[in-house]
Amino acid sequence: MTIAQTARLLCHPTTQATPLLGIEVGISRPASGSLVLTFRAEGDLARVRWPPPRPPRVVHQLWEHTCFEAFIAAADEPAYHELNFAPSGEWAGYAFRSYREVTGLADEALAPRIEVRRAGDRLELDASVALDRLARSYARAPLRLGLSAVIEDQEGALSYWSLRHPAGRPDFHHADALALRLEPPPGEW
Repeated sequence: MTIAQTARLLCHPTTQATPLLGIEVGISRPASGSLVLTFRAEGDLARVRWPPPRPPRVVHQLWEHTCFEAFIAAADEPAYHELNFAPSGEWAGYAFRSYREVTGLADEALAPRIEVRRAGDRLELDASVALDRLARSYARAPLRLGLSAVIEDQEGALSYWSLRHPAGRPDFHHADALALRLEPPPGEW
């Protein structure tokens, strides 16, 4: 899979300390209508609390521990989806009408593909989602993406990573956090 672009996540400025040096995300939108994300976390991985591997299934409140996230919206639309991918293989998905106004939950039919690799000071999590299972319009529309991560250290402290942080406390749902525009694959119009 060719990575179309790469984005670097920024740690929230109020974070005291984090075991990670950085998080990058490779983003691809193949003609198949899927969204493929590769989250790469680098640093002192032994100081991160990683959830143990589990069978793929929907689990809510993954953001309370280490997980990677994608927020997806059609360009210029207030409605969006939130997807959570845990290194355990568990996941969750939520539909929102507008800012934090939940309208639905994803079920097992979404079935994102999650793969995790770890070597030395790097962990990679690949997540692939069929966009039309979230919203029919996503397969052909320009999209806004918010990419983020919550990292829990061994003492239970959380650090928050995002493309862009609005002023104040961490808020991945804020419109400013959906900072990446992703065009449809060529030939989709």
